[in-house]
Amino acid sequence: MMMCIMDVKHVARRSSLGSLRRRRMCRQKRKNSERKLSRSIEKIRADMVEISEGQKRIRQGQMEVREKFEEISVEAAKLKEETSQICKQSAANQLRLDLMFEIVKARSEKDSAKDAFLTQKLRDLMAKQNMSKTQVV
Repeated sequence: MMMCIMDVKHVARRSSLGSLRRRRMCRQKRKNSERKLSRSIEKIRADMVEISEGQKRIRQGQMEVREKFEEISVEAAKLKEETSQICKQSAANQLRLDLMFEIVKARSEKDSAKDAFLTQKLRDLMAKQNMSKTQVV
């Protein structure tokens, strides 16, 4: 009977050794998978920090571009206004030149009535242009 008990204990020990090994293996696998998961999480966190910094740089760049665009828009509006003023001046100059040419032509034809009329028209135009210049300034 004694031998039977020892065999049972010995068999029980063997099975408990096997189960201990399995438990150790499971713990080891669990620890390994936890380490891998932990490393993955750390890597993801580092990537997230890097992405966040990249996004900040992009936002800052976008703000700079927006500011430059606004400056360019203001400058373009100024240039457009200046161009408009130059066009108006050019048209006014052309009108005066046309009147002067007509005056010279009338004088060469000795048409004093036409000469007087065109000269008065030129004086009125010059006065009108001078008035509009003083109002703008």
